[in-house]
Amino acid sequence: MIGVGVIGYGYWGPNLVRNFSQLDDVQLVGVADKRAEILERVGGKYPHLKLTSDYEELLNNPKIDALAIATPVSTHYPIAKDVLSKGKHVLVEKPLTVSSQEAWELVRLSEKNKRVLMVDHTFIYTSAVQKIKDLLLSGELGDIYYLDSVRVNLGLFQHDINVLWDLAPHDISIMDYLFDKLPEEVNAVGISHIGNALENTAHLHFYYPSGETAHVHVSWLAPVKIRLMLIGGSKKMVVYNDLEPSEKIKVYDKGITLIKDEKNLHKALVDYRIGDMYSPHLEPTEALHRVCSHFVSCILRGETPITDGEAGARVVKILEACKRSISNQGERVKL
Repeated sequence: MIGVGVIGYGYWGPNLVRNFSQLDDVQLVGVADKRAEILERVGGKYPHLKLTSDYEELLNNPKIDALAIATPVSTHYPIAKDVLSKGKHVLVEKPLTVSSQEAWELVRLSEKNKRVLMVDHTFIYTSAVQKIKDLLLSGELGDIYYLDSVRVNLGLFQHDINVLWDLAPHDISIMDYLFDKLPEEVNAVGISHIGNALENTAHLHFYYPSGETAHVHVSWLAPVKIRLMLIGGSKKMVVYNDLEPSEKIKVYDKGITLIKDEKNLHKALVDYRIGDMYSPHLEPTEALHRVCSHFVSCILRGETPITDGEAGARVVKILEACKRSISNQGERVKL
C-alpha cells in the first residue's frame, strides 16, 4: 500500500482525492488546505482523513509516501522541493513550475533522492491522445505535416497567470508527446482586453527542424467552448474533438498528391485523395484515474512516468519561449 496525501483542495484537488481513494493499492491519508471552510467540507465527505492547514504536517507524517500538489502555480516549486527533500514521491499539477530553471532543479533533486517526480498533464492519459500516438507510431498517418489546436471558452479568468500558462500547457504537452521532440523556434502574440497585463487570448506558432509546424490558439474570451485539434499527415488526417460525447477521434483517408509535369518543371498538379473516414473505439476510463494509477504504479515498480519531470520541464521551456515572443511583439525565439 502507498500512503498518499493531497496538498490543495481547490479546483482540482477534489478530483485527485476522489481518484486516489478509488485505487486498491493506495491508502489516502490526509489533505492540506489553508482555508478552514474547505477542510470542513473535506471532513464531511471523507471523515477518516487527516486534515490540516499546514502541509508540513503531511510532509512529516510517516504514513505518507507520496504527495499530490494542486496549489497555485507559483507555489509548485517550493512545495515540490520540500516534498522531494523529505524523501517522498510527488505528483504536481501543470505546469510544473513558473521557470525552466526551477523545473530542472526539481528533476535533479528527484534523481538525487531516487523519487518519482510526475506532472499531471492529464490529456496525455486520455484514450484519445493515446490512440493518436498509436496511429503515429504505426505509420498509418504517414509523415506529419502540421498540428492545429483550438482551446477557447468564456473564462475562467485567473488572477495570477495568463491564458498562456493556464490553457496552453495542455496543447503543448500533447504536442511534445506526439512529436517527441522540441520545436526549433516559436513565435507568439497575445493580448489582454481588460487592462490587467494578463493576456486572455494568445496565438502560438511552433517550427520544427524537420519541417513540421504547429499552431495553438487559446482564449478565455470566446462565446463558445471549443476543444479541437487537427493533425495532418501525408497518408491520413485526424480530427480530435474532446467535447464530443462519442467519436472523439475521426481518422480521414484524405490528402493530396503532387503530380509534376515533366514538360514544365515549374508546374505541378495537385491530385486530391478523398477516401473513407472511421472513428476508432476508445476506452471510457477517466484520464485522471489513469494519471493517479500510473503515478502509484511507477512508485511500486520503480518506473519512469510518461509525463516525468523532464517532460514537465520541456513544457515550461516552451512556455517561457512563447512568453518572450509575446513580450517582443511576436518575434521568433529559438529554443
